[in-house]
Amino acid sequence: MSEQKKEWYVVNTYAGHENRVKDNLEKRLETMNLKDNLFRIVVAEETQIEVKNEKSKEVVRNIFPGYLFVEMIMTDEAWYVVRNTPGVTGFIGSSGGGAKPFPVAQNEIDSILRRIGQSDKKIEVDFKVGDHVKILSGPFAGMEGTVDAMNDQTQVATVLIILFGRETPTDINYIDLAQTL
Repeated sequence: MSEQKKEWYVVNTYAGHENRVKDNLEKRLETMNLKDNLFRIVVAEETQIEVKNEKSKEVVRNIFPGYLFVEMIMTDEAWYVVRNTPGVTGFIGSSGGGAKPFPVAQNEIDSILRRIGQSDKKIEVDFKVGDHVKILSGPFAGMEGTVDAMNDQTQVATVLIILFGRETPTDINYIDLAQTL
């Protein structure tokens, strides 16, 4: 009865059309009454700070161009609707010929959801406000700073790092931080 289990699947789209396909799927979810089979549709995007000529700006970057993640119960109807949505070129993990795709391993999807700040699972951290931490990944990887604030709901800490000679508050996911001694 694996068909009745809610699992994550990777949907292949035209590159650059991920958000448009997501919108199309969300509309079809309503119009074709698939709320019981299609749950979450995620475009894996992260916000990064780009620094150019001593000016910084936030840039949203798609981690997996040409792909989106769909949490669904793989019924014949849901499978048909998703793969026939405009902009969808197929599922990853399907051998074709009418074979249904394989779901993404739960630990892999958990890692992706944590990276984009949409994880259901909470991470236990060993640092608190005022502690010195090192940034493990992202544009500020290798930098160290002091935890100024923590949001356990979003699992994001505001870390004060030295940028252009001044202390700058930067939001970093808990998963990307480690306490220094």
